[in-house]
Amino acid sequence: MPKQEIHPKWYPEAKVICNGEVVMTTGSTQPELHVDVWSGNHPFFTGTQKILDTEGRVDRFMKKYGMGSTDESDKDNTSK
Repeated sequence: MPKQEIHPKWYPEAKVICNGEVVMTTGSTQPELHVDVWSGNHPFFTGTQKILDTEGRVDRFMKKYGMGSTDESDKDNTSK
């Protein structure tokens, strides 16, 4: 039996909310959990990949290390 007055209140049916929708229920010390990512929209579980490139960082990385160049002039210059 846990000691009285030292443990937080336990919610056995806490709602997990992602993008405004209840996606599952679980036990928690909070009645509602707001999450950005869960197994239903995580790329590892869904098999899709989404790269958020807000400042061109991915493009700069690809150019710096010569990976995945999509410029046609680069392809022509490298084959000569």
